[in-house]
Amino acid sequence: MHVSPLEAILAPRSIATVGAGNNLTKMGTMHALSILKDGYKGRVYPIHLSEKTVLGEKAYKSVQDLPETPDLAVLIVPVDNVPELLDEFGKRGTRHAIIITAGFKETGDHGKELEQSLVEIAKNHNMRFLGPNCIGIINTEISLNTTVNPMLMGPGKLGFISQSGTYITQTLSYLRKKGIRFSKAISVGNEANIDVVDALRYLGQDEQTRAISMYLEGIRNIPAFLEAARKITPDKPIIAQYVGGSEAGARSGLSHTGALAGPNHLYDGLFKQAGIIRVDSVEELYGFGWSLATQPRLTGKRIGIVTNSGGPGSAIANTCEIEGLEVPAFDEELQKKIKPLLPAHAPSGNPVDLTFSTNFRALSEKIPKIIAENKAVDGMIIHGAMLTGLIKAKFSHIKEVMGEITLDQILSSMQSDTHSAARLPYQVHMPFIISSFYDQEDNYTEAYQKNDIPVFDSPEKAARAMGVLLRYKGVTERKPFSLPDMPHVSATASEILSKARRTGINTLDEYSAKKLLQAYGIPVTIEKKAENEFEFTEAVKSIGFPVAVKACDPNTLHKTEKGLVRLNLASVEEALQAFKEIRQAAGKRIPVLISEMITGKREFLAGITRDKNFGPCVVFGLGGILTEALHDTSYRLAPLSLPDAEEMIREIRSSSLLENFRGMPKVDMKAMAALLQTLGFISILHPEIREIDLNPVIIKGTEPVVVDALVAFE
Repeated sequence: MHVSPLEAILAPRSIATVGAGNNLTKMGTMHALSILKDGYKGRVYPIHLSEKTVLGEKAYKSVQDLPETPDLAVLIVPVDNVPELLDEFGKRGTRHAIIITAGFKETGDHGKELEQSLVEIAKNHNMRFLGPNCIGIINTEISLNTTVNPMLMGPGKLGFISQSGTYITQTLSYLRKKGIRFSKAISVGNEANIDVVDALRYLGQDEQTRAISMYLEGIRNIPAFLEAARKITPDKPIIAQYVGGSEAGARSGLSHTGALAGPNHLYDGLFKQAGIIRVDSVEELYGFGWSLATQPRLTGKRIGIVTNSGGPGSAIANTCEIEGLEVPAFDEELQKKIKPLLPAHAPSGNPVDLTFSTNFRALSEKIPKIIAENKAVDGMIIHGAMLTGLIKAKFSHIKEVMGEITLDQILSSMQSDTHSAARLPYQVHMPFIISSFYDQEDNYTEAYQKNDIPVFDSPEKAARAMGVLLRYKGVTERKPFSLPDMPHVSATASEILSKARRTGINTLDEYSAKKLLQAYGIPVTIEKKAENEFEFTEAVKSIGFPVAVKACDPNTLHKTEKGLVRLNLASVEEALQAFKEIRQAAGKRIPVLISEMITGKREFLAGITRDKNFGPCVVFGLGGILTEALHDTSYRLAPLSLPDAEEMIREIRSSSLLENFRGMPKVDMKAMAALLQTLGFISILHPEIREIDLNPVIIKGTEPVVVDALVAFE
């Protein structure tokens, strides 16, 4: 098995820091404080030109003065000093480094040159480094924190990869209040040497990490990322926030870490192809990631809701259905078991609503246990389990009535078994998500968080978290990916492209485009090309009526808008008239295409596009005149497996058109998937092809047929 460089970086036996002193306002000192004070048991060697000690530790004037070769160097020094220091550590034998210092490629040409010098130095010494322009790492397993803020958390289960250091260090106090604990957290910075893919592979193999969250501004090596994620997601969930899809986000990412952004639709396709769940905010990265990391896997869609208030219960039920979950009504037998624990007027049919009963043990433990043991649901959402938080909120009123009693006296008199409630999910082996308006000031929230049960501060967030568990269930149920067998390059297709390129034109005429597609087995209309009236008449007779007639010129795009298409022609006379009108509209004697008239009410589009970062991508969507109006498309990277293709077909909003629809039969999904897969093959076999646009692809009976085709090449 390949050993990740992050193994040594996250678990060093010794660390040398450069840039730390005794001035507590300096970044280097803050980083060193975290290493020294958060529980790391390894040896730490500060390097400082003038100080004898740094933060109580003996300091050394240079790398050469260190008593041993450190496993890891942490550099927080002026940008121009970094290359020389990295070289000194390399000569000493240190093979791993974290470069916190910023001011490299994200700043312009001089920074790019400096960053490239780091890459060359590392290569010369067989070194691997994280950064530059990163915040460092956290490994809760060994209490190692190289970031600026105190760790404030014990060992956890959520792995975190971030192209922003803030989300690994500034949020540590926020995470503590939410009860969320990292397993490992990695700030990758500019990714000059170790990148997001390295971090993903490392966390994918890390036994402590149960789920991975990623904050991304751009991915440099898309194929490697897809390959790595595909191997991880069947067994370990990954969620990601990508912020580079807008112009402003892309511009910010470039100046922040030099990240290479890309369009949202391609990232959507990439994440879905990889089995990654995309989220919209860093709050969801933490909360939903924590839910995936801690809860048993959801085995079905049925959700039980137990609440102390009708409003939150209704909000949870509504959001559950939006998320694709079900809130089944409980049968009479189950309701009979629940009713003795409820006020007389309280509903028991799901949601179970205690209507602000103060029987919090019934809410948090007894009723959920009855529902779970009855096998009525696959997951549970509870809202409103509380006690000490409520007492603290009401204390000012209580004190006015009861006199000199203290809050501690009241709290000590209240008996509550929060531990049993917090252990229940593990006893019944199903996921529990909690909604509460009280944070750790309440003993129920505190107990849930200590036992790794996610607590959200709104009913809707709790329901959406359960929805994410359902989405991951779908990921685990996908067919395993296997690289499809690539066909051989078609000699016919190669000759068509070579002949066109010799003319100096970078598009194929429609006739040639369809011949290229046909060479790989893609179904196209029966058609012929005519240069004169005699050829035209013979072609019309041989194809049979009705026919379609179109201009066939590689320089003429958007034929319909220019009046260069005639449809449903039922006789030789009509066809000849169309032939003359098209040439007149074109203003020159262009070839004309005669094709069979395909009738079908369902029109789709398919094609390929190339992106400088993603490479060839396949697109599928709603076609015809609605293409530009509705933008109902899906994307995947080539090559596609057949399950990839089927998934992207079903992903469009108009996918119901592919089923039995208003008397039309279900589309042959295997044929449509094969068409998309073949397009992916063509994009790889012929890298000179820049774009293929098939619109419309009409469903004839149940089969897709390409009616119009554009092929553009470099």
